[in-house]
Amino acid sequence: MKKGFTLVEIMIVVAIIGLLAAIAIPSFMKARTSSQKNACINNLRQIESGKDQYSIEVGRTNGWTFGSDDAIAFSNLVGVSSGYIKIAPACPASSSDCAKGTLDRAVADYSVMAIGSNPWCRVSTDHRL
Repeated sequence: MKKGFTLVEIMIVVAIIGLLAAIAIPSFMKARTSSQKNACINNLRQIESGKDQYSIEVGRTNGWTFGSDDAIAFSNLVGVSSGYIKIAPACPASSSDCAKGTLDRAVADYSVMAIGSNPWCRVSTDHRL
């Protein structure tokens, strides 16, 4: 008598594995999306905190935008020397080619907005503070 599996047994095993994958993959995708959104919201909180610390230090008030003529650049908030944000946050949902954590990518992923208004993620409008 030969040892081995019949074609029917192999087909049953493959069908069971396919069924389990069909159940598990949507759950993994939902968990991934949820964790990316939470990470992005935490990055927005970090940016807002850096903006608040900077505005208190230099005496700026609401409505002062980071894009105006007398405004500082986003790079002044980021870096070990500034002390507000050590590493530029990068949106985990972004498909940017820039290296993660560099200033170029953070500028592309997040809009800092004016002091007194919340920053937002440019990758997805769902990621708001």
